[in-house]
Amino acid sequence: MDQNLWYKNAVFYEISVSAFKDSSGDGRGDLRGLAEKLDYLQKLGVDCVWLMPIYPSPLKDDGYDISDYYNVAKSFGGLDDLKFLVDNAHTRSIRVIMDLVMNHTSDEHPWFQSARADQNSLFHGYYVWSDTDKKYEEARIIFTDVESSNWTWDEKAGQYYWHRFYASQPDLNFDNPKVQDEMLNIARFWLDMGIDGFRVDAAPYLFERENTNCENLPETHAYLKKLRAFMDANYPGRILLCEANQWPEDVRPYFGDGDEFHMGFHFPIMPRIYMALKKGRVDDMLGILNRMPSIPDNCQWCTFLRNHDELTLEMVTPEERQWMWEQYAPELRMRLNQGIRRRLAPLLDNDRRKIELANSLLFTLPGSPIIYYGDEIGMGDNISLDDRNGVRTPMQWNASPNAGFTKSKPYVPLLEGEYSPEHVNVASQLADPNSLFNTIHRMITVHKEHLAFGWGDFEWLNVGTNAIAAYKRTYKGETMLILNNLSDKKQTTHLQKSKAVDAFTHEVVTLDTTTLQPYQYMWLILKD
Repeated sequence: MDQNLWYKNAVFYEISVSAFKDSSGDGRGDLRGLAEKLDYLQKLGVDCVWLMPIYPSPLKDDGYDISDYYNVAKSFGGLDDLKFLVDNAHTRSIRVIMDLVMNHTSDEHPWFQSARADQNSLFHGYYVWSDTDKKYEEARIIFTDVESSNWTWDEKAGQYYWHRFYASQPDLNFDNPKVQDEMLNIARFWLDMGIDGFRVDAAPYLFERENTNCENLPETHAYLKKLRAFMDANYPGRILLCEANQWPEDVRPYFGDGDEFHMGFHFPIMPRIYMALKKGRVDDMLGILNRMPSIPDNCQWCTFLRNHDELTLEMVTPEERQWMWEQYAPELRMRLNQGIRRRLAPLLDNDRRKIELANSLLFTLPGSPIIYYGDEIGMGDNISLDDRNGVRTPMQWNASPNAGFTKSKPYVPLLEGEYSPEHVNVASQLADPNSLFNTIHRMITVHKEHLAFGWGDFEWLNVGTNAIAAYKRTYKGETMLILNNLSDKKQTTHLQKSKAVDAFTHEVVTLDTTTLQPYQYMWLILKD
């Protein structure tokens, strides 16, 4: 099997470095702290970690507002610490990818400061300027809670500048060849350090054109293919993961003909997993997956349940969005932009059955699964914190006063109540064979044992009830049968009589009329 296609059946793990482990004692996580916990990640079984931004930044958007693309923020350590982390991860067969934020910089970046100070500056052309705020009026405003326009007036420049996100994040001008070359140089810098690829932030928005919504433009795809060709030629085996929160037909072009992104987040399925669990039926998941186009053989989806942002509801109808808010975010404080700012465990009522079932879907639907740090132990959230910070609280390593995260005061408060470190922590779950951590570990182990999950064909099955998500994953003569009871009631399947082996217990099971308990799941290996 081509080792450059390692991502096809890999398990990914997203980390907020500031929230993971503090080695310096300043109350904020750092790269050396993360390196100390590589054995934990190896034990969990992950193949690749994705680091949220570690660049120097004024932190108006948790590091996605970059002020220097060629360095590591001092709070995280330095370039030597990153190299130490990458080298030590590689010795454990763990790859490391990081964010490549191509669309915008911080307004404190020296490029922008030079650009606004002098229209004759080389860097003025690095950004998108206008004498009017009436251009590109068909482009939607993404952060509707805080921004009323995609244009902001800059007094010093005497012009408006374009931004698709916060006003403190001016968009780069990819019509400028110097910007295009600069981004390739940035990628080269980190790849030369040993980074295994990039999660490309906000990929659809690189170019602007009048009379369009300024998303998914042909020019954007052309540049992304250029980036891919550069990586294939110079760094084979490294990957590009696409963040394109778009409808299925708009996501598909980001894979190109296998010559654009290696991977793409499967945004459309994610909210429908929650719909299915709340409604107790498979219809919403089935509808969107039947709508998903096929992708090239050398490409892969990346599936997820939660991440560092709000649970986005952009890819649902307005009626579905309102219903999701009512069901999962009854308090206004739980909502953000067009989404829900809560973690997995609180969303699912801290019900172990639902949490496991959601993970069963995560690990068996098409795509490579990605776990958000702390979800493997059922961490909670703090909705009293502003913006998305409520789902970015410190990792809870043990039941000590600072949760084993730091020797001083954590940079944000630790969780309290049923999700406090006293009740939810790594140490206690490592010691408990039946803990959520060990259940997720077993899922990862089985996922790796069966290439059908990463490589196999996918076929929905009608088992006589829409309360069960039933499907086959088939690859090279092996067929996995997956059954997920989405409801809070017992459900009976009607299957062709056959023999199977339980992938977890290795017990032989006779399939025919099979009853599943509420929220029960089964991973079965079909026998001839």
